[in-house]
Amino acid sequence: MMESSIVLYPSSGIGHLVSMVELSKLILTHHPTFSINIVIIGLPANPTAAAATPVNTSKDISSNSAKYIATISATIPSIKFHYLPQITLPPNTTLGPVELGFFIPNLNNPNLHQFLQNLSQTSKLKAFILDFFCDAAFEVSTGLNIPTYYYFTNSAGGLSLLLYYTILRESLESRTNLDDEDAFKPTINVSWLPTIPNSELPEANQDFRSDRCKKFLDLSLHMTKASGLLVNSFDMFENKTITALRDGLPLPGKSIPPVFPVGPVIKTNMGSKLEDESGCLSWLNGQPSKSVVFLCFGSLGRFSATQLTDMAVGLENSGHRFLWVVRDPPDNNGDEKNKERELEEILPKGFLERTKERGLVVKRWAPQMAILSHDSVGGFVTHCGWSSVMEAISNGVPLLGWPLYAEQRMNRIFLVEGLKVALSFRESKDGFVSATELENRVKELMDSDSVKGKEVREWVWQLKEGAVAAKKVGGSSHVALSKVIELWNNN
Repeated sequence: MMESSIVLYPSSGIGHLVSMVELSKLILTHHPTFSINIVIIGLPANPTAAAATPVNTSKDISSNSAKYIATISATIPSIKFHYLPQITLPPNTTLGPVELGFFIPNLNNPNLHQFLQNLSQTSKLKAFILDFFCDAAFEVSTGLNIPTYYYFTNSAGGLSLLLYYTILRESLESRTNLDDEDAFKPTINVSWLPTIPNSELPEANQDFRSDRCKKFLDLSLHMTKASGLLVNSFDMFENKTITALRDGLPLPGKSIPPVFPVGPVIKTNMGSKLEDESGCLSWLNGQPSKSVVFLCFGSLGRFSATQLTDMAVGLENSGHRFLWVVRDPPDNNGDEKNKERELEEILPKGFLERTKERGLVVKRWAPQMAILSHDSVGGFVTHCGWSSVMEAISNGVPLLGWPLYAEQRMNRIFLVEGLKVALSFRESKDGFVSATELENRVKELMDSDSVKGKEVREWVWQLKEGAVAAKKVGGSSHVALSKVIELWNNN
């Protein structure tokens, strides 16, 4: 008798991989007899300067991903990893990160097709779950008659917007005046989301005539034909949007596949001694409850030297305790691979000495999930990446949104105006945040007498309890995952 297998296909980013692995863990808690197979995408042997994904000579993946996969393989043998062969980009390929993100899976399709065919000889393939960047694989899996699902690692709001793009595209294609530029750069104004100005949409989605946007429009169409859509959120958190998805509001007159909010899907098994090499957790142990504001901006978050200076001044003047993860600023040519520099070289003179009693600054990396779960942390200055948001909400930590790239500006609108879990900075046109602005917003978030800060803190604490309840037996996310697994069992 063939074993029942679930195949997951994440894109190459470490955040997407971790979220897929955590989803796999959840699946196994519901149905431990499933065989979980995670396909690791083949990366190019000849990456261009525009390539956003690092290449490792041994397994064609980044070293961080390799270490992570090795740890999971050693501790959870039920999860098996399969590596697609290395690919080669066509000569003179010059694609930006978004285009490359969609293009690489397309080049992997022949190898993926072969892998799925081979696996189907020994396993009953119950479901194929793909990351949205791997949309090119939709035609492969559906062509093999494998039930195909999307796992959307971003918000339910972002998912609803992607589906709504199908309606927008039809509206735009019906226009006779194709010279009206503004028509192709829409502001999003729908009943279930706060208004999103065109400038706050992901850059790739701001102009519906662009090749980049066409990839998302194609993705939207494929999603409507999927067997189901899993999303990293939970009912209490994005109730209005999830209800709209279930009621079909983003696609009036059309059908939306079943939507399964299975979140929070966040990294687990943190807090080991290895994670405290930077000394963050030991330092936090000595701080009062809810007294520390944590600043961390993801693996790509870098600031200019001038911005780092203002951040330091703002933190010092705020009077609050802080834990700050700093990366070197780009050099004068914008190069982010410049030589590693000491903190004393990139921060104001004397800053570290003056703030050593109430602040800790670390370089490059810190165990974010372990920090957010620590009782001493009372606020989080974040780039608004969705994994970071879910980690914060799961631990009852209110947010200060400082988006940097991709969908993060849109996420900030969701978090501040729609979901009421964050405060926002006032920025200059080029995105600069002054020292005074940082000082004032940190005070607003952290001070007990701040009305806005208190409202956000109290609501986030309720959401923490809601997140726990959602994943318990009978909770909304537990029920959603049970329903999708029932569909797989009936295939």
